[in-house]
Amino acid sequence: MNWDWFIDKFQRISDIDLSAYKRPQMERRINSFMRQAGANDYASFIKLLEADKQVYRRFIEHLTINVSEFFRNPRHWDVLQHQIFNRLIKNRLALKVWSAGCSTGEEPYSLAIMLNEMIPGKFRKILATDIDREVLEKAKAGLFSARAVQGVPEPLLKKYFHHDGEGFRVRDKLKSLITFQRHDLLKDRYPLDMDLILCRNVVIYFTEEAKEKLYGRFADSLRPGGVLFVGSTEQIFKAGELGLKSVSTFFYEKA
Repeated sequence: MNWDWFIDKFQRISDIDLSAYKRPQMERRINSFMRQAGANDYASFIKLLEADKQVYRRFIEHLTINVSEFFRNPRHWDVLQHQIFNRLIKNRLALKVWSAGCSTGEEPYSLAIMLNEMIPGKFRKILATDIDREVLEKAKAGLFSARAVQGVPEPLLKKYFHHDGEGFRVRDKLKSLITFQRHDLLKDRYPLDMDLILCRNVVIYFTEEAKEKLYGRFADSLRPGGVLFVGSTEQIFKAGELGLKSVSTFFYEKA
């Protein structure tokens, strides 16, 4: 059974289309997992995924690479706070913000803290989406290890979290600022008239064709003057063709 057969079978059981991901990189990850799981070929691996829910769950986590932290890349968050938000709040009663590929929730919770400190009541509920239903459940639960929240300043940690066992749980007032929702960036409709979209360290795993499609859809999702915030390893080379212009490193404004 070849690669095309595998991605077709896997899409049927997972609703995840691997054809849009970079094949060499994805094949390496899949073959590595297959060896660890004791599957000799794609056919036996598909049977294993269908039969064993724990193996299937571990495989999804292995594929989606859910790595996140609060205020990841702090200098970029400083630019967001001190430069980008000043551009966005002009002539807007309430900002519309989307965290796309939000993983276990560190990014949208970081956004909610920053916005609530800066412009309380002047932003709508943050939309936070991911393709992985189980990481969304973790995000909704809002329980994080002490290591995970080390990037949160102490006063804000006390204000927005409380101790829960050996970790920290997000307070309900912060949870109330976010709507978590499953969303497939490749297939599902995008929200419209967004002021700010964060999609960081997600599209690096996609093919060039898929990247171009995603950036085009993000551009369509933004209002004029809205901003797309991308990851520290990402750059939009044809930004002008999409109606976007760089306003700071990793930040693109819609004309």
